[in-house]
Parts: sequence; C-alpha cells; structure tokens
Amino acid sequence: MKAILAGSALAALILAGPAWAFPDKPITIIVPAAAGGPSDTVARLVAQSMGDTLGQQVLVENLGGAGGSLGAGQAARAAPDGYTLLLYHVGVATFSALYPQLPYEPTSDFSSVGLITEVPMAIVGRKDLPAADIAGLIEALRGGEALSFGTAGVGAVSDLCGMLLSDALGAEMVVVPYKGTGPAMTDLMGGQIDLMCDQTTNTANQIESGEVKPYAVTTRTRIDRFPDLPTVAESGLDGFEITAWHALWAPAGTPDDIRHRLAEALRTALHDATVKERFAALGTVPVTDEAATPEALDTHFRSEVERWTRLIGSLETPAQ
Repeated sequence: MKAILAGSALAALILAGPAWAFPDKPITIIVPAAAGGPSDTVARLVAQSMGDTLGQQVLVENLGGAGGSLGAGQAARAAPDGYTLLLYHVGVATFSALYPQLPYEPTSDFSSVGLITEVPMAIVGRKDLPAADIAGLIEALRGGEALSFGTAGVGAVSDLCGMLLSDALGAEMVVVPYKGTGPAMTDLMGGQIDLMCDQTTNTANQIESGEVKPYAVTTRTRIDRFPDLPTVAESGLDGFEITAWHALWAPAGTPDDIRHRLAEALRTALHDATVKERFAALGTVPVTDEAATPEALDTHFRSEVERWTRLIGSLETPAQ
C-alpha cells in the first residue's frame, strides 16, 4: 500500500509539470542595455535578493542594441521555462510602434511577472541657459526658440520624454541622439546641447552639484529628493507625466505557477532593506505588492502600449 501511495504522489508531481522543482538551476535576467545604466542597476539589485529567495543564482546578462529591442528579442525567443527573463523599462511598450519590422510582438510574446519601480525623470538644461524656470522654458519653446535636446537614442526613455514634451507644447526641438545618457550629459554640462530629460538616477548628482540647471520633474507630484523642483504639470502642462517604470517579464507560454513563483520572489526583493535603501539613493521606491504581480503588469503594459503607440503614430517618427 505504501508503495502504491508513493507511486501516486510521484505521478502527481510529474503531471503537475516542471514547476514543482523550479528552479533547479541558475536563472538569467536579460537587460537589453549597457552595464552600469539604470536598468542594469535595478536588475542587479533585485537579482541578488531573488536568488536568495529562490535558492538559485540569478545572473544578469547585458545585451544592448537597437534601443533595447535586440536583447528583448532574445528573451522572447527563449524557452518558456522561467530560466530566461527580461528586465527593462517603459521602452518595451514602444517597440512595436518604433520598430514595425520586429520579428516578435511584445504584447503577445512576453508573459508578465511584475512591475518593479517607477523612476522619476527631470528636465535639465545647460547651466547658462537663459530660461530661469520651467515656465520660461515652456515660453521659449512655444515661441519657436530652436533648442537642442539630447537623448540616449531612439526609443530611450529620454527620447520618449522629448516626444511627449514636443507633443504637449506643439513645438519642435532639435533632437541630438547619443549612444547612452553618459555622453549626452557630458555634452550638456559642456554646453554643447541645451536640454535633456532623463531619469533622476542620471541627473540628481549633476543637479546637486550645480553642473546643470534643473527645470522640473515629470512625475505627478514633487519628489522627496528635490522638493523645491516643480512638476511639469503644475507649471502649465496639465496631465504631463512620464516615469521610467521597470518591469520583469518571462517568454510567452511560461507556466502560470512558475511566473507566480518568480513574482513572489520579486515582491520579497522589493521589501529587502538593501534594495529599498539603494532605490532611495536613486530617487525612487519599490512599487506596492499589488503592482508587483503578473495581473497588474498586464494591465499597466497594455495601457502604456496604447499610449505610446498613439503618440508615436501622431508624430510619425518610426525607426528605420
């Protein structure tokens, strides 16, 4: 009788699929951006804690190129077994609009795991830019002043912020794409370009040192690190909001129980004291437990895809 019961239990585990033993080997998180950038920093913070929870090493692999779409494509083509994941930002929601020839579709080729954080952004200018505040900057742009705007390339969060600002103002800026925010910030501090809009992870130190002129943050409300810096919305552009939200996905077809196991480990990571401390230093906080779920990311992602597809379509600036 005991042998029969043992055999039945084993059969039940086999029928339940591979998730009962998950994970039994290291997990890889693909970050489709260079090492040392904001997405890489977020990934490495949560990977360490998730690995502790899951009892397996969680590795980070950087695969940049084509605005993040190349690395994301590799994640989309990976086996749907939970061992290859994608961590990236709002840019994933723009891939279909910016790269119409992509061999994959983000809304159907990824399965959600959960949101991680929403990093505020700040609009900054060269320190000798004449506009004294965001109201003066808006007036100058609406008045037709041809200001140059540095970005980290097509589809980067800095690029999306510029698109949103141009659309809200009905004004054109001279967009100057760089291979990353580092070179763009260097040129901004050197006075070679006029403006940037980038994550506080990349702008906070330069703001505090006085190397750039801060104009506004792009969040719905002011942020703790710069309480005196107004939001764009309160400065005359009602409803203006963009954050560099980051999220975790698995390839489409990954079993629900594996995704929920990963989401549980993610939520544990977001409560980790070291993660919260490092996030705070970056000017952000982890999302709530309710947001760090597959269901919440599904809803948020669909909404963001619709938003950016509509905006990019109206500007008619798809990537070649």
